[in-house]
Amino acid sequence: MKRSSKLSGVLHILLHMAEQSGPITSEDLSGMMATNPVVIRRTMAGLRERGYVQSEKGHGGGWTLSCDPSKVTLRDIYVALGTPSLLAIGNRTESPDCLVEQAVNAALQQTFQDAEELLLARFGEITLSRLSADYHARLITRGSSPSCRGAS
Repeated sequence: MKRSSKLSGVLHILLHMAEQSGPITSEDLSGMMATNPVVIRRTMAGLRERGYVQSEKGHGGGWTLSCDPSKVTLRDIYVALGTPSLLAIGNRTESPDCLVEQAVNAALQQTFQDAEELLLARFGEITLSRLSADYHARLITRGSSPSCRGAS
């Protein structure tokens, strides 16, 4: 199973947006993320529906945060993305009548469920402003400007 970096990418975008004093276009965001602007717009639509971002069309338009970063958690963003799979591993299902496979899957399923609950609880403790504070601390430590492609 392929790993998904969608949550990481969206958090990256949101932190870039938090650093901007005005709207930022899908084209600019796509340059930062090395992807297509259509992918950015599609992804941002779910966040807009939840009220985390807003968009303005036309000259001078673009995306802006419309939420309080100190109140929005990683779990909130994860839910807004449609709760993508958290684990890249899963149960074998080729022989559902096999008692060995059933025993293994039962043990693994409970472990997967426990791990997901723990991960989601941790996501609920981390806010966007906490990520932003970490970014700023790293920037100060580096003593230089941001190194992300297209970042200001």
